[in-house]
Amino acid sequence: MDFRNVAIIAHVDHGKTTLVDGLLKQANTFRQNEAAFTQTLLMASNDQEKERGITILAKNTAVNYKGTKINIIDTPGHADFGGEVERTLNMADGAILVVDAQEGPMPQTKFVLKKALEIGLKPIVVINKIDKPASRVTEVIEMTHELFLDLATDVEQLEFPIYYAVSREGKAWNEPPADFGEAADLTPLFEGILEHVPPPEADTGAPFQMLVTSLTRDDFQGKHAVGRIKRGKISPGTAVTLIKKDGTTETARVDRVYVSHGLKRVETDEAVAGDIVSLTGAGEAEIGETLADPATPEALPTISIEEPTLKISLSANTSPFAGREGQFVTSRQIRARIMKELETNVALRFAPGEAGDFVISGRGELHLSVFIETLRREGFELEVGKPLVITKEIDGKVHEPIEELTIDVGAEYAGAVISEVGQRKGIMLSQDDNNDSSSRLIFEIATRGLLGLRSRLLTLSRGTAVMNSLFLRYERQGAMLPRLRNGALFSAETGKAVAYGLNNAQGRGTVFINPQTQVYEGMIVGLNSRDSDLGINVTKEKKLSNVRASGSDDSIVLTPPTVLTLEQSLDFLEDDELLEVTPESLRLRKKLLRAGERTRAAR
Repeated sequence: MDFRNVAIIAHVDHGKTTLVDGLLKQANTFRQNEAAFTQTLLMASNDQEKERGITILAKNTAVNYKGTKINIIDTPGHADFGGEVERTLNMADGAILVVDAQEGPMPQTKFVLKKALEIGLKPIVVINKIDKPASRVTEVIEMTHELFLDLATDVEQLEFPIYYAVSREGKAWNEPPADFGEAADLTPLFEGILEHVPPPEADTGAPFQMLVTSLTRDDFQGKHAVGRIKRGKISPGTAVTLIKKDGTTETARVDRVYVSHGLKRVETDEAVAGDIVSLTGAGEAEIGETLADPATPEALPTISIEEPTLKISLSANTSPFAGREGQFVTSRQIRARIMKELETNVALRFAPGEAGDFVISGRGELHLSVFIETLRREGFELEVGKPLVITKEIDGKVHEPIEELTIDVGAEYAGAVISEVGQRKGIMLSQDDNNDSSSRLIFEIATRGLLGLRSRLLTLSRGTAVMNSLFLRYERQGAMLPRLRNGALFSAETGKAVAYGLNNAQGRGTVFINPQTQVYEGMIVGLNSRDSDLGINVTKEKKLSNVRASGSDDSIVLTPPTVLTLEQSLDFLEDDELLEVTPESLRLRKKLLRAGERTRAAR
């Protein structure tokens, strides 16, 4: 069988997953009566992917078109999941770049495309959502050409085919159509893949060799080693040699061989070079290691992953409410789960902390918060510290990561955004005003200046700002940033919050909890309107008396609380605070809960 292996690349919400849905359906991958035939976002396999509307885990699917098997690798569009991107692009020979016809190439597009061009993938560009009222196809094509000029590693990469699509309706054209309502399908894109993506260089007669690019696990077969067969063939029962990263070897025997068909894994008697397969039986295999024929155990180059830029500490929950809501609450259980995650999440790093905690490092706040949310949903209880930037010592001087920050926001909010980023020592590089009254602002800023910025921008822009960042380099550490957050309102007592106590709290600032919420001493219940922290008794009931004053018995009207998400809670944290994470609750708290402890520590 002939093969084409193609990665699909796009910024968040540019229609990548919807386009893959259309390719799956139009290649007759599903029966008409199959449930998937009527579903959307088929590739969003993870609850968080569906809720957040982003791709987190790289996945591969396959369709058959005119006798050719097309393996499609759906890559994350966010730079925080760059570890997924870097390892899965190695399985492809071509890349479909999906670009929104209104927004144009975005920062995350730039990140993934750069990786694809560096390893020599053949690009195909799809200008998607051309039916948008504010689409600007000609301008977006010019922007795409400029992007390729910046990133291309070879002159040939500057010549690429362009297709025009409305992925939501499963339509694509070789030229912009005069009428979007005309009958059309994705045939032009299928033909473009066959024409422009080269078949894999594969020698089926050579000894077997495969780089392990991904790992998955199921309860019945155990660990699956996923990768593209570089050469040779593989069948169930075949003996293989596992070549470890340190050069040592181990013997294994392949138990079962699976290939992709649509969204399913299908067992097969033989898989050949060029195809993407999943093998069981090599239980000790890790990402970046090679499976090879025992007679010629030759290792393939390992995958290089960029270093993490942000770290965060995790530990067992120590709050007064510990153990009430979670199933897994001990340090041993948390450590075991982190070690399991490290097998498949190659961009994640782990180190034991000095205070018995665990320090995990990743590519950004989103990368780390997705893992913390996964733990929460699995029944873990833990407490999390403030995210910290990872610095390096170069030539005896401390260096910190610098990022390119792109913010798309309404023109009326541009001034407030520029002022906020300026306070965080960001340097403005450019400002482009579009015809639709929006501005694209580009800055260079230290990673530590980004902490807490997303929540602040959403407040300043009434929820309309879109922020993206891309790691650039390490640079000598600059001046300290001023504290940009006001003090916290924390509970002075343990008990149940009541309307009377919360009414007093909302007179002092912004409240985070509802009446009847259980609180403990030292738990943060709001944001003070002043710089200093303030203890307040939100459990305090109104004193009862037989004396009635005019208006004093009127019912209390509370402002609805500001309920923080996991990412907003992490952004909120200061050095002396923690976030308690359980399957049911997110509670901000002081590290030292009692007032006396905090007073002694401050001396």
